[in-house]
Parts: sequence; C-alpha cells; structure tokens
Amino acid sequence: MKITPVLIVDDIESSLPFWVERMGFEKTVEVPDGDRLGFVILVREGAEVMLQTKESVRKDEPKFAVGKELRITSLFVEVNDFDDVLRRLRGYPIAMEERTTFYGMREIGVFDPAGNIIVFAKRV
Repeated sequence: MKITPVLIVDDIESSLPFWVERMGFEKTVEVPDGDRLGFVILVREGAEVMLQTKESVRKDEPKFAVGKELRITSLFVEVNDFDDVLRRLRGYPIAMEERTTFYGMREIGVFDPAGNIIVFAKRV
C-alpha cells in the first residue's frame, strides 16, 4: 500500500519555492489549468506529495471542493487490491463513485469520520 498526501492550495506557484527550492523535492508531473498549474506531483527520496488547487478540485470532483468547512488535507491511497477496498467500504457512504481516470487509475473516494478526503486507487 502507498499513501500520498494531496495538499489543497490556493495556487501551486506560490507553494513550489518551499517544496522544490527549500525542501529539495523534484516536480515530476504537472497538469496545467488554464494559464496556471492545477496539479503537481513532487518527489524526494521516495517520498511523494501532490499539490492541487482549490479550483482544480472543484472542476475534478465538486463534492471534494473546499466550502465553508475546514479541510486540512486529503489522502490518495494507492492499493494493491482494489476489490478488497470495495469490500471494506461496503455500506460506508461513498462520496466519489468508482471511476477509471484518464491517467489510468481506478478510484473511489470517501470522507473519513473527521471529514478528510480519502481516495483509494489502483493502476489499471
């Protein structure tokens, strides 16, 4: 199992100096959103963090968009056995129905009891 934090930010460009220049992470993936970045993956020594803008979240999955509630972070959990995840979530409220993304992941999303976003995924 692999767990990758997805930090929701106002804009990625102002976060990059901290993660890349100060902390030594390398930007390995970037997804534009208009004339700005909407999403990036940053890696350092096997550690990975994703940054996604509030606007990009709103466009990708509106139920996960930040509203008046406070959302600290979300987790993208890459799993080996997606069917096991489905079994474990049976009867639990599903926020994002199972889907297969353009980037090749089978995903399903929930809010944990504290309101955090948890997306479980397996490469197709």
